[in-house]
Formats: sequence, C-alpha cells, structure tokens
Amino acid sequence: MTEFMQSLPDGWTIYLWMVAAGGIIIAAIIGIRWAYKNEQFDEDIKYLVFDENDKDKMSPEEFAKFQEVNAAQESRRAELLAEKAKARQAQESA
Repeated sequence: MTEFMQSLPDGWTIYLWMVAAGGIIIAAIIGIRWAYKNEQFDEDIKYLVFDENDKDKMSPEEFAKFQEVNAAQESRRAELLAEKAKARQAQESA
C-alpha cells in the first residue's frame, strides 16, 4: 500500500478532498430534501410544547396562535394516521 501511495504524482490529495466535499454536498442536499418533504421546516413548531395550562404564561395573541397551530397539527396527525391505516388495510387485503 505504501508503494502505491508513493507512486502517485504530487497533488493527488486535492482530488480526494474534492470527492469528499462532493459527497458531503450531496448528502446535505438529500437531507434538506428529506426534511422539506417531511414537513420539518415548520416555524410554528415552537407552539407545540405548550398546553392549555400555559395560558397565563402567554399573551392573548400567542395563546390564540397556540390554539390555531395545535388544531392544525391535530388535523394533520389525523390525516396521516388515516392514510397509514388505509395503507395497512390495503396491504392486509392484498
């Protein structure tokens, strides 16, 4: 192995670094695409850590936003669970 490494011309390591950088960029793009498709870029996610008992800790506007976001998340959750159940039922009947 050392003979092979010594037989390579000077400056070969830059190509190794370029391949590694390309791999990192491709992995980052794939990760961002996955996150976008799985609804991970939601600015309102911070409201999901609250519950009804936190009303006194929030302003009325924040509490209204909390209720709105929570209702939207619950409806989306119900949609996803229904899709999952439908897919499971279709898989079992096949």
